[in-house]
Amino acid sequence: MSVSKPVLRLHQAMRDDIGNLVTRRPVPNRTLNTIGAFLFLNHHGPQTYAPNNRGLPFGPHPHRGFETVTFILEGDLAHRDSGGHESIIHAGGVQWMTAGSGLVHEEVSPEAFKRSGGPMEILQLWVNLPARLKMTRPAYTGVQADQIPTIASENTTVHLVSGDYQGATGAITSLTGVFMTWIELKPGGRIIFDGLKDRDVFCYVVRGDVAINGVDVAKWNLVEFAEGDLVDIEAVSRSLVLFGHAEPIREPIVAHGPFVMNTPQEIHQAYADYQAGKFG
Repeated sequence: MSVSKPVLRLHQAMRDDIGNLVTRRPVPNRTLNTIGAFLFLNHHGPQTYAPNNRGLPFGPHPHRGFETVTFILEGDLAHRDSGGHESIIHAGGVQWMTAGSGLVHEEVSPEAFKRSGGPMEILQLWVNLPARLKMTRPAYTGVQADQIPTIASENTTVHLVSGDYQGATGAITSLTGVFMTWIELKPGGRIIFDGLKDRDVFCYVVRGDVAINGVDVAKWNLVEFAEGDLVDIEAVSRSLVLFGHAEPIREPIVAHGPFVMNTPQEIHQAYADYQAGKFG
């Protein structure tokens, strides 16, 4: 018999604006360094940009040792990196970048968005890589909304980014078997995920109010679970939930700035390699 994963704590996203970009961060925080393999989440927006704006501020910067998964809920996001990848992803799409051995990338607003303005809301999640994959070849996949499978019932819609669910396979294949979705729920909508024993579970309420394993969770809260098999999400109001799970990586984490490695020496080497122009 499956056992619900008890809710240990809720972690409210702390406000940490970047210039005029509204930003909230539920992890890391003062009491929680990571949710296992899930290292970091920035929630940008929701906000509306006026016409003739400067757009997002994320010019060229390096990464090594992990993956970034970026969910464009509203607006548009232009990506370009030193591996030669380039795309503009629109609302409902996802960018999945494997920094691996090292990439320099930028995430900015397209010229059309800067001219016209409009609503913007973006989530960026950092997912760890095990030591055996930290120096893997960098890669990038950008998918638009219509490339992401959706599994809909009367009151819930699952946007399947990676992994398998009810016979469907996500748009992106994760190197480490990460299951990742975002879920839209109407009031009374309910969804249950089972088979989560010994998995790191990431569950963040982006919009609305839900009950998760019997605990009320408002928007902008991250849920930390105890051991168990099952997560039961029921919407009180119209809601959006970011939900995923991953195999634990039981290795040391040494993070500094844009690099996530296993030892301080590897961090020093990452900075040296970047300064030497080895990230492309």
